[in-house]
Amino acid sequence: MKIVSLLPSATEIVCALGLADSLVGVTHECDFPAGMDAKPVVTASRISHETMSSREIDHAVRSQLDGHGTIYDLDTDLLAELKPDLIITQELCDVCAVNYKTVNQAVRTYTADSQVISLEPNTMEDIFDTILTIGGLTDTAEKADEVVSNLANRAGDVWHHMEFIERTPRVMMLEWLDPPFAPGHWVPEQVETAGGTCLLGFAGERSVTTTYDTIADADPEVLVLIPCGYYVADTLRQLEQTVFPARWRDMTAVRNDNIWAMDANSYFSRPGPRIVDGIEKLAKVIHPDRCGTPTDADAVRVHRSLLRFES
Repeated sequence: MKIVSLLPSATEIVCALGLADSLVGVTHECDFPAGMDAKPVVTASRISHETMSSREIDHAVRSQLDGHGTIYDLDTDLLAELKPDLIITQELCDVCAVNYKTVNQAVRTYTADSQVISLEPNTMEDIFDTILTIGGLTDTAEKADEVVSNLANRAGDVWHHMEFIERTPRVMMLEWLDPPFAPGHWVPEQVETAGGTCLLGFAGERSVTTTYDTIADADPEVLVLIPCGYYVADTLRQLEQTVFPARWRDMTAVRNDNIWAMDANSYFSRPGPRIVDGIEKLAKVIHPDRCGTPTDADAVRVHRSLLRFES
């Protein structure tokens, strides 16, 4: 079977099922596991995350999508040349991947024999189900069962480790810096499993724009920066261009220097196997007394002196 993945998370799932060699095409964002950069790339982004600020990116995305455009290009000539048996895409978010209608139109025009599967995970259970679904479509159902069982057991181990904790700290997972986005989908579950109380976000629902004042009113004890699609270095670079309100200085998380930048791309943004890695790492941030002090590979502490505030 020849597979084209139009999602970094799907690429990770396919590889977890032992099918890396079956991947004949991936996206420009597929960078895990190692070796994916050698695969033919069938997508490209119209927005430069490296040169634009958070607010500029947000404006560009909204402008494109409000005009019913897209922020991605699909290499239809290459797709036709690859002749995949299976194309994995999604309808959940036009910001995350090539528009589903665009994919279907390309398939009808260029690769009529390809099967298209759309993944729509909103919760952790949904993520596990997508692994099982891909396993069923690729004759790796037994391996998929094994992968899901392992992930569920690891998440369960963290959950049980949090039994009898006296309190769950208030945790704000900031999914975009400017404008600020509250967490959604599976991220609130990650927080709860790791022993925290997720602020302003609800499991299974979309992440939504919020305000700096709303976050300040919630007064998080732990502030975790996970801008969607960003690595830690990207987040730290964006912080240099982000100005927070003066009242943020009084937030408990800021006063106590309990601010962390985590690898969103690997552990929070992509609904794949590494979501459970995210839970394990987040547990160290929220409960270092129980789970051990996080290393730089887990999370990077952001001292309040690195934040810019309004006068």
